[in-house]
Amino acid sequence: MAHYDLIISNGTVATADQVRQCDIAVKDGLIAALGTDLGSADRTIDATGKIVVPGGIDSHVHISQPSGDGIVMADDFESGTLSAVCGGTTTILPFALQQKGQSLRDVVKAYHALADGKCHADVSFHLIVSDPTPQVLGQDLPALVADGYTSFKVFMTYEGLKLNDREILETMDVARETGALVMVHCENEDAIRFLIDRHVARGDVEPRHHASTRPAIAEREATHRAISLAEIIETPVVIVHVSNRQAMDEIARARSRGRPVVGETCPQYLVLTADDLDKTNWEGAKFVCSPPPRDTDSQIACWEGIEGGVFDLFSSDHCPFRYDDEAGKLNARGRTDFRWIPNGIPGVETRLPILFSEGVSKGRISLERFVALGSTNHAKTYGLYPQKGQIAEGSDADLVIWDPELERPISQERLHHGADYTPYEGLMIKGWPVEVILRGTQVVAGGEPTGAAPGGRHLARGKSALVTEQERRA
Repeated sequence: MAHYDLIISNGTVATADQVRQCDIAVKDGLIAALGTDLGSADRTIDATGKIVVPGGIDSHVHISQPSGDGIVMADDFESGTLSAVCGGTTTILPFALQQKGQSLRDVVKAYHALADGKCHADVSFHLIVSDPTPQVLGQDLPALVADGYTSFKVFMTYEGLKLNDREILETMDVARETGALVMVHCENEDAIRFLIDRHVARGDVEPRHHASTRPAIAEREATHRAISLAEIIETPVVIVHVSNRQAMDEIARARSRGRPVVGETCPQYLVLTADDLDKTNWEGAKFVCSPPPRDTDSQIACWEGIEGGVFDLFSSDHCPFRYDDEAGKLNARGRTDFRWIPNGIPGVETRLPILFSEGVSKGRISLERFVALGSTNHAKTYGLYPQKGQIAEGSDADLVIWDPELERPISQERLHHGADYTPYEGLMIKGWPVEVILRGTQVVAGGEPTGAAPGGRHLARGKSALVTEQERRA
């Protein structure tokens, strides 16, 4: 009879395709067998009454990213990835941000220096293109795609990051030629600047005005434009962190025309609203992110998108800053004017518990849909499937055991990120990850880190399933 490194027994095993009762055997970091009476093992974990799913994948994470003079992100790669695994996520896709004048190859080297040897989860970088020079478009991007960096992000907002339509078209064209995938942050920067100037002239500078200067229509217009540009190039596109029905409708209309468009949403659009930015004593700064949380009708719309398939991806957009810190939200200028409050909130550890509790536990989505939104679709979209996002023989043994009955509120004191707050403080969660295994090594036991040395690896990725499908049809 076969002998394994680990057997997880008696659990309810859920993938994006099915839910069944079976045991899982692990050997040399891979899933070696599924079934019953599999043999013996050095270690066994009894998952009776619990649910076993593939390790979560969070494909939208910002860590150790430059954020302005004197502003420092709250997470480095060690704390950010520890936080990830404690929330049931075993693979993250953070961004390597190009600043003006930088070679993309130098950017990638710099981020590897920050990450390599320090990660508790596996990591694979997206490339943020902010300066699409002939060198970047003609040499850097094609070479990096060949090395497994098969996705780019472009911005339609933020000074220093935003590209004009011509630059977006040129970047998308490189993606089409090389088989890469483009992600777009969709907000109309000119409309936002116009509204900001009008607010400031009136003296409206409190945190709540971050939301009123970035209205849903500015996101909707940019979403329409991004999809149109991708249609001109005839390349797939991912519309990230969608917050409202208007932008969702643009995605749905494009799909009705047969366009390959992926929609992503995030926890902040399900459980926060713009009212959270209107708290007293500048507490609203804790909730400043872009796009901002909207209203309860938008929450309903986003749930409809999760349930009905407009959204393929559920990501955190983890972008952590400390709140009560001169290098964070309450920096000298941020204390007096929303324009200088660092943009972003922490969430990599709470992403999947929120989706499980609000989705599965409340009967909105099935276990299969939970796995698809939190893991499998990310792997397929970004060229990691079936190495990741699946429970099958030969896949990496990234496995998370959930206790569906464990109930407690989200609390800053129990989290592992580098921020000094969570925007989800007090939200009651039913269903928490209690055991987490990364390529056969247990990194979380009983809901707490095991103290294992950082064992995360960098992952070179293949082509997105969207790209290969488009190439097949061509």
